[in-house]
Amino acid sequence: MTSTIPKIRDALRATFRSGLTRPIPWRQHQLYQLARMAQNERELICDALQKDLGKPRTEVLTSEVGSIIERAVKSAEQLPEWAKTEHPDVGDWQKSWNPAIYKAPRGTVLIISPWNYPMILSFQPLIGAIAAGCTAVLKPSELVPTFSQLLEEIVPKYLDLNVYRIVNGSVPETSELLELQWDYIFYTGNGRVARVVASAAAKHLTPLALELGGKSPVIIDSAYDIDLAAKRILWGKCNNAGQICVAPDYILVQRDKQDELVKAFQKHYNAFFPKGALDSPSFGSIVSDSHYKRLTSLLSRTKGEVVLQGRTDAARRRLEPTIVKDVAEGDSLLEEELFGPILPIVPVDSLKQAIDFVNARSHPLVLYAFSDNESMKQQLVSETQSGGIVFNDTFQQLAVSQLPFAGVGESGYGYQFMKYTYDTFTQLRSSIDMPKEAEARLAMRYPPHSEDAVKALTAAVYRSIPSSRL
Repeated sequence: MTSTIPKIRDALRATFRSGLTRPIPWRQHQLYQLARMAQNERELICDALQKDLGKPRTEVLTSEVGSIIERAVKSAEQLPEWAKTEHPDVGDWQKSWNPAIYKAPRGTVLIISPWNYPMILSFQPLIGAIAAGCTAVLKPSELVPTFSQLLEEIVPKYLDLNVYRIVNGSVPETSELLELQWDYIFYTGNGRVARVVASAAAKHLTPLALELGGKSPVIIDSAYDIDLAAKRILWGKCNNAGQICVAPDYILVQRDKQDELVKAFQKHYNAFFPKGALDSPSFGSIVSDSHYKRLTSLLSRTKGEVVLQGRTDAARRRLEPTIVKDVAEGDSLLEEELFGPILPIVPVDSLKQAIDFVNARSHPLVLYAFSDNESMKQQLVSETQSGGIVFNDTFQQLAVSQLPFAGVGESGYGYQFMKYTYDTFTQLRSSIDMPKEAEARLAMRYPPHSEDAVKALTAAVYRSIPSSRL
């Protein structure tokens, strides 16, 4: 397979240069075709993700299939507006130059998607690439083999094979893809692989987006409704068995509210899963044996107190939600992004201590906070850094397509969702068109320069600067 990869890239590049993807109606048709694929093949998609991840059908339809249909259709509808040439507001003396910003597709792009939400995280970037007019290779994860093979079978039925290709495989295929020059790379995954991708891109000066993750904390104001906070946090943690980049990773709560929070978690866990989550069709499995062993190893080394003991089934890679309280600095559960259904609680004595705890670590993809106190919210906005900040809920921010989604620092960079994804795969191409009639005004720029010409050309050097003081 690796020997064919350069030929695939070259064929896509030839297609791009042919101009096939330039017309807006052509792009809209491909976007509608993608929506039709998600809609028509939804049962096969659900079956594949059930086999690969044990993912509940309702979760797939809601978070994966439905989201792609909605965003593909809306992107097609809004594309004519997004693609309009812009004319910036300039001074009267420059208006005749016709300054313009053209929206140009970046070219032939590479999208590398992860295993945890393979439908949305494969096709969400592709929606932007299609809308922008790019040709693309999509490399899905080898950790979801049934789903990845399904894409190879169904994508050509709906999308133009001369423009969009699926490349399956593992490390050799990904390595071969990264050896090639691309006009843009969009990678979703972990920081370790992201460094490999970024290094490969740097060899060709290829721009890229890295959508990563990190340990997304939850800060709970002691005055907030603890019961409601627990319900919303647990729901966010249970999505895909905690295997999502925006899952709540650990909780910072006032020490005297910790036990109340634990009781609330126990109450809502019993409500969500009356017979437990081990055999519940509403709760997913861990993706692989290695990830399962990693999670159970972290749990075995924690010095915290397990207060909601999740049952396990290694043969089926099942791990119920597990709550651990009194987790302290240096604990195994704080070593790395958990990416699973384990939720440590770190007791603190003040908001400042909570903020300092967060700021002492790499910037998370999202910071969650539960509070009705506006000054506390503003303090968190001002004194912390994260890709996003969400108040009084978890996970649900992903439903707001009009918000940009991105990380910062270790949690990645590059924006996506709807127009932001379109912008990611679009080059802003600046232009002016100087009329012959402007020559009289331009005359002063040509040497030799008269005294009046020098005065006019250097006027900005001597302009007045408003007074200011702190």
